[in-house]
Amino acid sequence: MNATPDVIELTRKLLSFDTVNPTSTEARCADHLSALLQEGGYDVQSYAHAEGRTSLVACRPGRGERPPLCFSGHMDTVPLGSAPWLHDPFSGAVEGDRILGRGASDMKGGLAAMVVAALRLAEYPRSEGEIKLVLTAAEETGSEGARHLAGLPDALGEAGALIVGEPTSNAPMIGHKGALWLNARTTGVAAHGSMPEKGVNAVVKAARAVLRLQDYAFGIPSHPVLGAPTLNVGTFSGGTNINSVPDEAVFGIDIRTVPGRSNRQVLEDLRSYLGSDVKLDPFVDLEAVATDPDLPWVQEVFDLTAPRLEKRPHPAAMTYFTDASILTPALGNVPTLILGPGDPSMAHTLNESCSVSKIKEAVDVYFEIGRRWCERERQDSGFKG
Repeated sequence: MNATPDVIELTRKLLSFDTVNPTSTEARCADHLSALLQEGGYDVQSYAHAEGRTSLVACRPGRGERPPLCFSGHMDTVPLGSAPWLHDPFSGAVEGDRILGRGASDMKGGLAAMVVAALRLAEYPRSEGEIKLVLTAAEETGSEGARHLAGLPDALGEAGALIVGEPTSNAPMIGHKGALWLNARTTGVAAHGSMPEKGVNAVVKAARAVLRLQDYAFGIPSHPVLGAPTLNVGTFSGGTNINSVPDEAVFGIDIRTVPGRSNRQVLEDLRSYLGSDVKLDPFVDLEAVATDPDLPWVQEVFDLTAPRLEKRPHPAAMTYFTDASILTPALGNVPTLILGPGDPSMAHTLNESCSVSKIKEAVDVYFEIGRRWCERERQDSGFKG
């Protein structure tokens, strides 16, 4: 068995792979991680939902019946943007306590930390608990890789709890809002711009619908941790030329949902609210995730992270979505925490970076959570299995 890699060197290696979604693929990154994990004693299976779009499921069996502790992260990143970077975004340059590159915070630093922790756990004497890693492709465009895994018989197997290594500055979060992204379309009748009375203006229909959305009420109370649901119109387009009555208009709606009303219920309510003039087509549909903060395992993780955070965590959640929207229900609605070294304010930004010390700290946090899971005899800790 090879020596466990240095986590910062592994982060730099992962940053060197161009996994910008959708222009590049995760295959080379996945191959590198697969080889590392296999050398470390893990059984690794690869699954591709499209050419080069490779996800991995890696397992290290335990001796008992306790279901696995699952760590999950994604390999893809968002595009670089049009502005020039101060450093090569694939170089993994290190300046002081910061490592720079596309994906440093979201989430190759977290990915490296959980892989190194998993390799350390593989060297630990086996007991009751099993360790599993689910490393996905195409999270950034709606969790396509996770959705593919969830749709395959026996690909994911079971789990007792899930940790998703998205950026939280190593503070454990009990969940996140859901995402429902819609294309809203209106249609009309084309006519010459000098005779608008002979046509039906689709842009006007769309504009009225957008204004009506300003008064939309979700009709559910604010969640005690995730807060209130939100709605934002992010795009608007219509017409082909100024001197024609437009016969089509499209606008994009970004809805962030919370427990209390499913995405399907929100969609049905919006269709009724906007009426037949507006056709709504969802293209991202991910439910909210919220774990009971009073579960013993969650409280244990809060206790474990408190000294490093210099205060005991309180129940909190993220606004962004993660693969947990797919994986948590697919694994049996297991307790789920979002916990990773990345800086949330750095995600998707120009000159993205991550704290080197936070990445190293995440290795210790993941290892300690895994060690406790593997040592403990099967008991009721709020997990399903």
